[in-house]
Amino acid sequence: MGGKAHRLAIVGDVGVDLVMGPISDWPQIGTETVMEQSELRAGGSAGNAALAAAWLGERAQLVSAVGNDDMGAWLRTQFGNAGTALAVSDAPTTFTAGVIHANGERTFFTTRGHLEHLTYELVRARLAPAPAPGSIALLSGVFLTPLLRKSYPRLIADLGALGYQVALDTNWPPEGWSRALRAEVGGWIGRCDHVLLNDLEVRSLVGVEDLDEALERLQGMLKPGAALVVKNGARGAIGAANGERCECAAARTNVFDSVGAGDSFNVGYLVARLNGAGLAAAVGAGCETAAQIISRFPRRGLRRAPEPALERA
Repeated sequence: MGGKAHRLAIVGDVGVDLVMGPISDWPQIGTETVMEQSELRAGGSAGNAALAAAWLGERAQLVSAVGNDDMGAWLRTQFGNAGTALAVSDAPTTFTAGVIHANGERTFFTTRGHLEHLTYELVRARLAPAPAPGSIALLSGVFLTPLLRKSYPRLIADLGALGYQVALDTNWPPEGWSRALRAEVGGWIGRCDHVLLNDLEVRSLVGVEDLDEALERLQGMLKPGAALVVKNGARGAIGAANGERCECAAARTNVFDSVGAGDSFNVGYLVARLNGAGLAAAVGAGCETAAQIISRFPRRGLRRAPEPALERA
């Protein structure tokens, strides 16, 4: 599959991540805490997805930007051929510090930085027609790219006109889910081919607590033939499309750092779809890909998996 050029385009947020931990209790102000593990690496939802694609041997095009500082220059080197469409923004690089808690939960601190300067015009100038039928464009990290977000309906329409299926992972909105935001996101979802959300996002988007009811309501918002995939953490994932529903249990693995698990799942699922897999097989591939990647710490130097599950349709 690696010989097929750029069947996957990834559009969204790229930044620098510092992941460290674990901590048992939040420290008092003015104190110092020593942590056992840390890693500085390329990140962001779109960045994590591009690295997962490279690990699977899939050539992807990453459309985003980096800052105009030393960290931005370093960041451009981390994506290889996938990052050839990265622009340099006239702003410092966005930086995220992720603190891992002993119970497995995570706390993130993110600077505004260059992502607030990523525009539709910058992205559109770097998008080429889909290289093959069935190519997919993944949109990710929308709430960290506010200028691009304003043009999401236009961007989704452009991607369809360029021959791409459109996949969407909204991630969590820092401001929470208001009625206006639900309507805005609902407009995007109704035009996408693959909607990839986690269980809390699904329930929050439609405003109900019961996941089965939320799934049913959200499916009613999809266009005909579109797939809804719900990432359910350690419980695995659920897929629904064309009246079919499937569930896949998550692989059991020891995990210190689950940052990027959903992004890795997205790519595992989408690459399987690119290779002709049906819904259930693709959901299973997403679960296995996420487990394989997040079970490694540190992750720098990750290369293609020796036996990727994505070959099994």
